[in-house]
Amino acid sequence: MEFMGSSYNGDYNNGRMEGMGEYTIPTQTRYVGEMKDGMFHGKGVLHFPNGSKYEGVWEKGISKQGKYTFSDGLEYEESNWDYCVDKDRRFFSERCKGLNPAGESQFTDRDPPQVIPDGCYDSGDGFYDPNTRVVKDYDSNFLRNTDDQEHEWIVRTCRKGWDECIGHYPRNGTLQDK
Repeated sequence: MEFMGSSYNGDYNNGRMEGMGEYTIPTQTRYVGEMKDGMFHGKGVLHFPNGSKYEGVWEKGISKQGKYTFSDGLEYEESNWDYCVDKDRRFFSERCKGLNPAGESQFTDRDPPQVIPDGCYDSGDGFYDPNTRVVKDYDSNFLRNTDDQEHEWIVRTCRKGWDECIGHYPRNGTLQDK
């Protein structure tokens, strides 16, 4: 385990992880719960570095049922999901605490939002640098490398850490300075 950067603190049986324990992988995601024959087995919780968690029942390392809770406390519901849908685009914090006054727009669920480093994007769980194609958490710890699909999604949809000069495009399609 130590060669892979993972660690385990808990019960063993015949040299295998078995009983209650805490297993931490290199990304600092932690599983706390029951183990059997070296695998997640029984009730357990995956705690993610961004503060979200997945509580589940596991069988031979596979989740059989569970519930995902975002870091802000919002619980994911597979059916009857009414968060961030066409009829209601408010952030969860806005649903809990109310909307900001007119003219004080809220751009992320965090208010005030994280300051994004120049040239980077806020991917929701950290900052993405399109030059290195790496996502780091908000404390600058490595989270993951992105594949082409995630790179394109982040560049297309996420907040960026720089301003772009934009102007009015009249019907002829030519940019006009203000």
